[in-house]
Amino acid sequence: MIAADEIQWLDATAQAALVRDGELSARELVDSAIERIERFDPAIRSVIYERYDRARAEAGTVDRSAPFAGVPTLVKETTAIAGEPHDLGVPLLAELGRRATADAPIVTAMRAAGLVPVAQSTAPQFALLSTSETELHGSTHNPWRTDLTSGGSSGGASAAVAAGLVPLAQGGDGGGSLRMPASFTHLVGLKPSRGLIGNAKPGGDRWGHSVPGFVTRSIRDTALMMDLFRTGLPGAVGERFEPGDLVRAIDRDPGSLRIGVLSNRTTTGAPVDDEVDAATLRAAAVFTDLGHHVEEAHPARLMDPDNLRFFFDALSVGAAADVDALTPFVGRQLDENDLDPVTMMWDRRGRAISGMDLAVALNGIATLTRELAGWWESGYDVLLSPVFATPPLELGWPWRDADGLQKSVDVLRFTAPFNSSGQPALALPVDFSADGAPLGVQIVGALGSDDLLLSLGAQFERARPWAHLHPALVGTGE
Repeated sequence: MIAADEIQWLDATAQAALVRDGELSARELVDSAIERIERFDPAIRSVIYERYDRARAEAGTVDRSAPFAGVPTLVKETTAIAGEPHDLGVPLLAELGRRATADAPIVTAMRAAGLVPVAQSTAPQFALLSTSETELHGSTHNPWRTDLTSGGSSGGASAAVAAGLVPLAQGGDGGGSLRMPASFTHLVGLKPSRGLIGNAKPGGDRWGHSVPGFVTRSIRDTALMMDLFRTGLPGAVGERFEPGDLVRAIDRDPGSLRIGVLSNRTTTGAPVDDEVDAATLRAAAVFTDLGHHVEEAHPARLMDPDNLRFFFDALSVGAAADVDALTPFVGRQLDENDLDPVTMMWDRRGRAISGMDLAVALNGIATLTRELAGWWESGYDVLLSPVFATPPLELGWPWRDADGLQKSVDVLRFTAPFNSSGQPALALPVDFSADGAPLGVQIVGALGSDDLLLSLGAQFERARPWAHLHPALVGTGE
């Protein structure tokens, strides 16, 4: 019988194989995850709204032949699970007992794949912040260093997977909300191409910026998840791939690629932390050793400050609409007495934007999309860049500075443009700072090149493996 501490660090593919081969039951896998959550989560606070009894019952009905049969997982707090609390981090909604009436489409797909949701993971209110901290649920800590954030908005998901509580967890990326948490916790996080998989909630994609995804420990888990959920929309990029294409990509040689690198030597006015820059250049050296043509180059438009202005304008309108959607349930419009400061910032800005302002923003995003695509069409296959300008920051960082709320948006300069353009971007673990904070990078491809990124990511994983590295918080059981 496999030991509990061995299960903890297996990826989801390996855990499902134990069930499929009869070495463990789905119920035993779920019980093992619940025990880990109860033991380790008090130190990181990544899990809320446990559904342990229901998860155990669901494990008993799992088809052992399912791709992720019996694998325990978490669903992001802002994603609906039928019958479970769905307060979006708003204290008033929790007080009123708001619950989801149906599973979100992504949860339905997860169940069909054999995954068993054991609880929800923490997120910032309305998924609008780059750290997972709310008045209602408190602060989620990074298991590598508990004084640091695990990122946002999928910070509960990343903390739980990094701590070995579950092997993968559902999240979403609307401006870096999957890639930043993955980078902050030494995990894999793919923001898929727009249209590769269906959205987490009908009509909830905030002008096409938000896409669902997963934080994982391995490229193969990410590839299989994308393959299983590769439904897309009619005519969208999901239709480009046949079943198995994305899994097969991880064993395929990507060939010799032309890779541009964004570093401090090639940018002006927006430098990144020296340790982040050094990690990016170390990743570039790995790709060079793997036979790729690597040069310091990036789309000039990527550093245009208008990118974030257009992103912020469009997303603010979407945030205000999300707040308004709760009026029928509450019986009145939510206000500053109900909402966290960052939500109010987005909400107020959204209500102040005119139809003409929004048209300018959407036209600007369309221009950005064309100009970014032009760089890839000019002969580059992949862009390598930082995910975040610094290592993970201390908990509470947006609130301590007078202009912290605006800074919480400004930090998205390497991630949000690719939400605007719809391109795929894959966050990869690289290294650690001198004081033990995880450092990651992202590789970005042309729209619909998710298979190429997975192939290149798998090649990087084989050259510079990370699965053996675990945070001391849980790696020692202390």
